[in-house]
Parts: sequence; C-alpha cells; structure tokens
Amino acid sequence: MSSTAAVPDSAEPLTANPVAPEHFDVLVVGAGLSGISAGWHLQTKCPAKTFAILEGRQAIGGTWDLFRYPGVRSDSDMHTLGFGFRPWRGARAIADGPAILRYVQDTAREYGIDRRVRFGHRVTRAAWSSVEARWTVDASLADETTTRLTCNFLYACSGYYDYAEGHLPRWPGMERYRGRIVHPQHWPGDLDPAGQRIVVIGSGATAVTLVPALAATAAHVTMLQRSPTYVVSRPSEDAVANWLHRWLPGRLADGAIRWKNVLLGLGFYALAQHRPDATRRAIVRLARRQLGPSHDVERHFTPRYDPWDQRLCLAPDGDLFAALRSGSAAVVTDEIETFTEEGVRLKSGQVLRADLVVTATGLKLQLLGGMRLTVDGVPVDAGASISYKGVMYSDVPNFAAVFGYINASWTLKSDLAAGYVCRLINRMDARGARWCVPRRGAAMGSEPAIRMSSGYFQRASAILPRQGTKKPWRFHQNYLLDLLVLRFGAVDDAALEFGPGTRRAAPLRAHAGKPRGKSS
Repeated sequence: MSSTAAVPDSAEPLTANPVAPEHFDVLVVGAGLSGISAGWHLQTKCPAKTFAILEGRQAIGGTWDLFRYPGVRSDSDMHTLGFGFRPWRGARAIADGPAILRYVQDTAREYGIDRRVRFGHRVTRAAWSSVEARWTVDASLADETTTRLTCNFLYACSGYYDYAEGHLPRWPGMERYRGRIVHPQHWPGDLDPAGQRIVVIGSGATAVTLVPALAATAAHVTMLQRSPTYVVSRPSEDAVANWLHRWLPGRLADGAIRWKNVLLGLGFYALAQHRPDATRRAIVRLARRQLGPSHDVERHFTPRYDPWDQRLCLAPDGDLFAALRSGSAAVVTDEIETFTEEGVRLKSGQVLRADLVVTATGLKLQLLGGMRLTVDGVPVDAGASISYKGVMYSDVPNFAAVFGYINASWTLKSDLAAGYVCRLINRMDARGARWCVPRRGAAMGSEPAIRMSSGYFQRASAILPRQGTKKPWRFHQNYLLDLLVLRFGAVDDAALEFGPGTRRAAPLRAHAGKPRGKSS
C-alpha cells in the first residue's frame, strides 16, 4: 500500500501510488506477550476503535517464538507472567518455552486477536505530523518492499532487545578454533549436543538454563563465568497454587495465586534492597546446602554485588545444582586469554577443551524494535527523553511503549500499560482531543530509569529513556505503585497536554541536546 497521497510533511514519499495508506485508530508494534495483551485491552475497552498489530516475524510469540535453545523456559512464575485476563492454568509454574509459546498463541486465537496481526511487517520508521495529528508508519515486508500505514495512536510492544543479534564479545583466537561457536539466540536446528564436550560462556539466566539441559546428554558441560551470579532454587510446581486450584472456584483461585506471587516477589525485592547483607548470606547459604562441601561456593556462587543489583537467576527444582553434584557439569570462574584450536585457554593457564562453545553472553538492547521516530521532522532521541508514568515519552504525542519490570514478570507491567493506554484513548475522546503529549517542566531534573549493573543495561545506557525526579515522571519497579497510578489514578494531570489537532503542536523540547546530568 505504498503511496504519496495524504502523506504528512514530515514523511518522505515512497513510490508514486495514488492509493492512500490504510488508516487505523491504533497501531500496535509487536505480537509477543505485550502485543497480545494490547490487542485484548483495545478490543475489550475501546471496542469502537480500529487497530492492527504489526509483527516483523511470521509468527505470534515474540521472545518465545525466537528462542529455541535447549531448556528455554520462563525465569519468573507463570501465574504472574501469564495474562491477567486469561490466567495460566498449567501445573508447572516455571514453564518451558514451547508451553509458553502455545499459551500465547492459544490466547491470541481464543480472543480473535490473531486475526488483527499483520505478519512480516517490520516497522522501520514512524513520523508524527502535528498538522494531520497522526502517525505515518513505514514497514519493511518479507519480499523487501515497503508498505505505509497511518494511525492516530502508536503503541510499541516490541520488547527491549535486538532480535537480529545478541551481544557477542570478540576474543583473541576465535578464528583458530576448530569447533563450533553458537549464540543461544540463534540456536541451529541441526545441532545435537549429545556426547560433546561443551563450554558455555556466561553466568546469566540463559547460561543457568542451558547448562543442566545440555548436561543431560553431553559428555560434559563447563559453565565459564567471569564473575558469579546469584542462583536461587525453587520448585517448578507451585504447591499452594495447585492446591488452591483444586479447592477454590477458578476465578477466585487465579486471583489469589496471582496476588500471592506478586506480594512475595515485592517482599523479597524489598528485603534485598533494605537488608542486602542478610539476603546475600541467605542465598549463598542455600547454594552451599545444595552443593555440599566439595564445591567452592565462595568462588563460584558469591557475587561481588548486592542481590538485585542484577537479576537473580532461577534454577527450577535445583537443576543446575543437581548437574554440578552429578559431575556432568562444572563451573569455572576465570577470564578468557585466547581461543585455541581445541578450546579456550584461560588467564590462569587452564585449558578447557571443547567440541562446542556456546556464547551465552547476553542481549543487545534495542528500543522500539529499531523503529526510528520523528515528530514534525525532528528525530526523537529516546535516551534524552523522560519517561512519563513509565509508559509515554516526554514531548512525543499519541505514543506509548511497554518496558516491563526488571524485578518481576514482564506481563504485570504490560497488562497495566495496555489498560492505561485504553483509558487515555477514551479520555481523549471524551475531551474531543485528537492528540495528547506529556510536557516536562523545564526545572525538573532527570536520572537513570533503570538502576542495574548488568552489562546489557550498562552498554545501552545512552539509548534508554530517563526518569524525572518527581511524579508523574518516576519509573516504578513496583507493581502496587503502578497499579495505583495506571489503573486507578486520574488520566488528566498538569503534565499531560491535550489538543484538538487544529494547530501545529509545540516542537520537541526534551530532545534538543540538553545535558543528561541531574540538572538536565
């Protein structure tokens, strides 16, 4: 549907085509957990609005369709990772990737959301025109052509990392290595780890998941980490949840289980923040109990940072510890000096021979799926913007984006954000407004919105939106606070400007290259 007709002044024309772009009230970008949640909320709470979901891949599921490495699973419980409108009813609270993918796809099918998805539409650019009070959205198609659509409101549900590539450091000698090097984000379908000597580089959630799964058939697996990570064991089945489902009506049980897990998560996080030393000792003590005296827990499972300065890793049913106890896997804490023809030589001089090296070295962050935003021809610098209620960007009209919790399940935030977007759209209709935009006060300072020391957040600090120093510009990592703000708080406030679309909105103010320090 490429066209030059009805193109705002800030959008470049594509091909000469007299057909106007297809128009929607709302365009959602991404058909993973957040996008399906957005679809349900829109058709339930804004039933008169037209919308479509643009998905760059050829399937629903997002992360759970992309990741296919052995053992892939959730790292938070499914009773909170599942949708609030269609609770998870599986027996296993820590579910594997295929089960989660089926759940997302079944949800989309059950509610007819799958019929709203435009597959193979990778959004590359969105341009807002204040004259038209609408977005013009360009998407690349699978056949390398480009299509154009327009919408009144744009909602980004595309996650926060680059689907095309993960983070891969370059170590000396990699070209000499005669074995196979694989990144988990692109696990080959023909790879059989059975009988192989494997080195997994990394200590994050992916490595902790991979090691026990590979160890089940490999000759031996070594998890090579530069520094330790906190690893917590918990049962894969939630005994209380399963008991409640047996004895209570479904809806009542679902609500009780969800709130139980939300409050337990918030309580543990608060404890870690206020009593980090005690929390550290407890986690390390549990790891020592799992592994016994033959393992050096101080060296391999006692991080230098406090709990929740980085995400904790989950070992369902203690599977990682079981693999280490059995001898089918081992942990080495050291740094790589160079790859050799047969494996990896460490700075200590130790050589790890390997038929296969798996680089579980983390994600590469990418906001908005790589989509470029402009407002009246001015590029939006997300790293210089201030997050409004953790959902919108300062000075960007009719736009919202999901960024889930780093200390709880992603879907808790995406459900709240989708509900808020619907409330905002309905409020605009009630006011007769065609646009709304958060306006940051000139005197308000800013600071990082994500306070984690994880490498992938540090590498991407320049592109992440910031938070303000007071409400409503705070970026909460707390479901209860967000519930009060997004579901029960007033939509109208002094920071949110509404307009009829009959004049050009004020130009961007927060993206003009101001300093990014406390006084920015």
